[in-house]
Amino acid sequence: MPTRTEFRPELQGLRAFAVLLVAVYHIWFGRVSGGVDVFLFLTGFLITGSLVRMVEREGRVRPLTFLSRLARRLLPATAVVLIAVLAMGWLLLPETRLYDVAAQTVASGLYYENWALAANAVDYVAQDKPLSPLQHFWSLSIQGQFYLVWPALIAVAALFARKFKARLRIAVFAACAAVFAVSLAYSVVTTAERQAWAYFDTGARLWEFALGGMLAIALPYLRLPHRARVGLGWVGLAALLSCGALLEVSTLFPGWIALWPTGASLLVVVAGTTGSRWGADRLLTWRPLGWIGDHSYSLYLWHWPILVGYFYIAGRSTATILGGLIVLALSIAAAALTKRFVEDRTAPSRKCSRRWSVAIAAAFLVPVIATAGAAQAQLAVEQERLEAEIAEALEDGDAYYGAAVLDDPSLAESLPDEVPPIPPLQTVAEDVPAVYEGEESCDGARRLCEHGDPEGTQTIALVGASRVAQYFPAFERAASDNGWRLLVFSKSSCQFTSDPGAEEKDGEPDPECADWNDWALGQLEEQRPDLVVALSDRAHTDDERTYPGFVDQWRRLDQWGVPVLALRDLPRFPEPVPECVARLGAGACVFDVEPSHDDTDPTADLVSVPGNVTFADLTPYVCPDGECPAAIGNVLVYRDTSHLTNTYAATLAPVVERTVIETTGW
Repeated sequence: MPTRTEFRPELQGLRAFAVLLVAVYHIWFGRVSGGVDVFLFLTGFLITGSLVRMVEREGRVRPLTFLSRLARRLLPATAVVLIAVLAMGWLLLPETRLYDVAAQTVASGLYYENWALAANAVDYVAQDKPLSPLQHFWSLSIQGQFYLVWPALIAVAALFARKFKARLRIAVFAACAAVFAVSLAYSVVTTAERQAWAYFDTGARLWEFALGGMLAIALPYLRLPHRARVGLGWVGLAALLSCGALLEVSTLFPGWIALWPTGASLLVVVAGTTGSRWGADRLLTWRPLGWIGDHSYSLYLWHWPILVGYFYIAGRSTATILGGLIVLALSIAAAALTKRFVEDRTAPSRKCSRRWSVAIAAAFLVPVIATAGAAQAQLAVEQERLEAEIAEALEDGDAYYGAAVLDDPSLAESLPDEVPPIPPLQTVAEDVPAVYEGEESCDGARRLCEHGDPEGTQTIALVGASRVAQYFPAFERAASDNGWRLLVFSKSSCQFTSDPGAEEKDGEPDPECADWNDWALGQLEEQRPDLVVALSDRAHTDDERTYPGFVDQWRRLDQWGVPVLALRDLPRFPEPVPECVARLGAGACVFDVEPSHDDTDPTADLVSVPGNVTFADLTPYVCPDGECPAAIGNVLVYRDTSHLTNTYAATLAPVVERTVIETTGW
């Protein structure tokens, strides 16, 4: 079998389609297309072939040579984009996002961004964070980790072949097949159980590389009829183009269904260059597509941060047709400049040494990592200064009243103008209730989470999703002050309802939520609290709705003689409130309660409400007179688009205490 590599122009066209699908779906449709899976497959195909040829040519894998040349080819362009994103963060983005930008620059430059995003993906508290300009580096990080693993795999296969006198390519194919089987099985299981995590998990993605590696070994032995190859090319291209339109890739991948785009790519590669005027390769070898394919790496690097910058400048979450065209044009221009002045001028030649390749790669990347690290340190020092300033103001006792100013307007007159609101903008996103923190987190935990006075004669239970759990600091303080026992039964994105379809996962009723509701009801039947606090309805960004499933749960509690305090849901807003504050100042950020809230409480229209239910509305203490200021009593009210800051929620303790006493007569 010849060891030389053969240039395949149709692969450049396939790369072009993949990167254009990624960019177009991101820009205009706000979703993912499966194009990234094409890149993973092609990476496995090309790298496996390259490493096998290295072994056939030199007798062994030379990992340092391989990695140094790869670093010289990839890292300079990466570094240029990362430093540009750092600059964009400091010049354009609000201070609420600076620390994340610096941290993700380090994560992207060191190729572990996928793990940082995986942690946020399964952390409900972090899910409402704004888009990161480096979010797309998750796939590049997975590829970087693949580059470290694959030379070792090929080396082991080569050692096996040498020891047992087997053919190298058969040993490599077997190794790739083993990785494919194990990784795909893991991917299917993990996607079913924790899809958000699996999406970024390297282990759940390795099978896509392995599939490409298997094809790299098998392709020279495939001899298909010419007509079959022509048909396969079009079938593969059609399947690739339809993937993002027919599948919700972001919520279904990377389990077995990711065989759709990777299988489509496989068909295109197997079809190869047919030379037929009717073949898909005639389109794939079209010169403009070839140009896009040559620039696909830089285009992928640039399109996302430029899009995020557009969203911020335009104040939009989706692109207009014109705006999207501008984003795409700027991305292509930036890619062309990066390819010409960075990629081409730093590309490794056959004569370059390992040391020189490493030196060039380090010359680009190390200053970026150092700059991002220094920025993190600077922001940490600034945060310490703010915390000291706030602590001093808190000692004075007249700077942060929160909701108390709504009961006593005279307090507002004593607020100092020069003291910034709390929590600081840099950390407001992390200002969450204690029920979400650490190993003792109660969120989704199927155990008794007990707070307040354990020996209290009255027991209150907070039951529901995050929009109930956000009141925890208020109820905890009220419980501690009054000797009440407080229980928390909370699962994010899971309402306290009898309707299994109230929460969906992958377009189907979420079985975990239904199971959690059954468990929570069992706990309530066993504990028989003196009061259950739950939501009476749900507010969305554009309307407010009630649900019969809520009433069904109240009826069950009524059968056990358990009273219910049903709180009206608080309004949601179209943008994160802290970002508005960072851009305009707290005084300029005031949102209308409508359309998230109706003119009248929709629970008035509920029928067959049992007699154990008392309705209450705390909205006036968040949105007085129908307007929702970003800060009340010098305390920031919201930490994102829909959740109270822990600090402000704590100032609602007197309001909660009055409401409970009025409801129960305690």
